[in-house]
Amino acid sequence: MLKRNTTCSPSMSVVFQESMKLLCGHAPPAGARPELDAAAPYRLARITDVPAITRIHNESIADRVATFETELRTEAEVAAALAERGERYPTVVAEHGGQVIACAGAGTYRPRACYAGVAEFSVYVARASRGRGAGQVVLAGLIEECARRGFWTLVSRIFPENMASRALCRRLGFREVGIYRRHGQLDGAWRDCVIVERILRGADDDHPGR
Repeated sequence: MLKRNTTCSPSMSVVFQESMKLLCGHAPPAGARPELDAAAPYRLARITDVPAITRIHNESIADRVATFETELRTEAEVAAALAERGERYPTVVAEHGGQVIACAGAGTYRPRACYAGVAEFSVYVARASRGRGAGQVVLAGLIEECARRGFWTLVSRIFPENMASRALCRRLGFREVGIYRRHGQLDGAWRDCVIVERILRGADDDHPGR
């Protein structure tokens, strides 16, 4: 995996700068957790982040709000997934107080060559850090990194009741394409999924959705 840090600078894309403005542009309500300091932006994941990424991912599996997965991941599985994705499919993290508190990753959408520029993404935030803007930091960073690699579309699926994730995607320019009905079973119950997509900067300007 790449190991360089990404810092806020005039050369950073408008996408990431605008998301940082959104993050800093309002005060949290009384009693809310303090928001993540936007002066400490995302960075690309390192192999040393595997324990934290594993813990964060497993919290989301246990909470049953963000994934169909039911079996907890091992650190070996997470490390293997990062190695398999390599530099082509980035994983980014956000830190607070020296600890990784959120991650977002891209992966293969379909194996056919015509979909080479489409990536599927996921975002996971540590349970204790939710509601502080960390998800926005890592998703904005993932958009940035995928655009640099020439991807033209990011897609994902969200449980309809996961309003926080749906709102996050809307803030960062994703549109809800539709709903997969009875898309899969989680703990024996059918679950629908909202399909979201974003056409990235630098993609074909003739796309009618831009």
